[in-house]
Amino acid sequence: MWITMAALSAVFAGLTSILAKFGIKNTDSDVATAIRTAVVLIFAWIMVFVNGSQGSISGIDGRSLLFLILSGLATGASWICYFKALSAGNVNKVVPVDKSSTVLTILLAIILFGETNHLAVKLIGTALLAAGIFLMIEKRQDDNKTERKIWLPYAAGSAAFAALTSVLAKYGIGSVESNLATAIRTGVVLVMAWIIVFARKKQKSVPGIDRRELLFIALSGIATGASWLCYYYAIQNGIVSVVVPIDKLSILISIVFSRIVFKEKLSLKAGIGLGLMVIGTLAMAILA
Repeated sequence: MWITMAALSAVFAGLTSILAKFGIKNTDSDVATAIRTAVVLIFAWIMVFVNGSQGSISGIDGRSLLFLILSGLATGASWICYFKALSAGNVNKVVPVDKSSTVLTILLAIILFGETNHLAVKLIGTALLAAGIFLMIEKRQDDNKTERKIWLPYAAGSAAFAALTSVLAKYGIGSVESNLATAIRTGVVLVMAWIIVFARKKQKSVPGIDRRELLFIALSGIATGASWLCYYYAIQNGIVSVVVPIDKLSILISIVFSRIVFKEKLSLKAGIGLGLMVIGTLAMAILA
C-alpha cells in the first residue's frame, strides 16, 4: 500500500509543477506560494475531518510537534526557492536540480534510520540517480547567463531544504496520523509564506492577480495537497530510502507535460540521464 501511495504522490507532484508554471507567468512567485499553501491547508484539514483524526491533536507529544514544525519550516524554505527558480528557468532545467535532494535523502535515511536492507542495491540505485541528475543538469547554447544565476542557486536551495523536510518529517510522524501531520506542517508553511510576502511588501499585488493564473495556482495547491497526503502516508508506513526516489519520479510527469504544453525539448544526453534515474528508482522499489 505504501508503495502505491508513493507512486500516487509522484503523479500529483508532477502535475503540481506544470500547473504552477501556468500560475506564475505574471504572478510573483512568493505570492503564488502563499496562495497555494492556503489551498493545501484547506485540503489537508478537510482530509483530517474526513478521516476523523482531529480528536488526536491533544495527544501529540512535544517531540513530534517540534519535528513537524521544523519539517514545515524546511518545506516552506524549499517551496520559496523552488517557485522562485521555476519563475526564472525552464521546467526541464529546474526540476532535475530540485530532484537532486533524492540522493541526499537516501544517504541520510541509511545513516539515521538504519535502512540498510539491500544496501548494495540502494547504493547502486543512488549512484544511478546521481549520474542521471548530473546528465540532466546541462548547459545549453541558448542559456542566458543572467537567468542561470537566478534560477540555479534557488533550485539548489530547494533541493537542500527538501532533503531536510523528509528526514524531519519521519521523526515527527512516528506517532501522529499522517493526514493530521500533513495539516500541521502545512499550517507552519502557510505562516512562513505569508510572513515573507508581507516582509517584502508584496501583499498589495494579491487583488490584481489574473483570474486564470489564480485558478492554476489553486489547482496546483490541490495537486500538492493530494501529493503530500500520499507522500506522508508512505513515509510513515514505508522505507524512506525507497519512498523518496519513487516520489521523485514525478520528474517523468513534469517533463512529459513540459514537452507537450511548453514545447521544452529534452536532449539525448538529458534523456539518458532520465533513463538512469528511472532504472535506479525501479531497482530500489522492486526490492522493497
